[in-house]
Amino acid sequence: MTFKEATDRLAGCITHAEIARAARVSVQLVRQARLDPTNPSYRSPPVGWPMILAKLARERSAQLKALASEIERS
Repeated sequence: MTFKEATDRLAGCITHAEIARAARVSVQLVRQARLDPTNPSYRSPPVGWPMILAKLARERSAQLKALASEIERS
């Protein structure tokens, strides 16, 4: 593994598209739910969003742990 490969994988974040897919909503809704609630384009977050995001965070955590082991072996 190269430095670039390791840092690219480490810096990668969960995308709006991944959140939308997990919540079974549109990417646009995810983007609008992130707006300030006073913005006329604001929409409520998807139902069950805390559990959805917690699951994505745990998955990302597992990926980062695997990445750390891979980096140490290289």
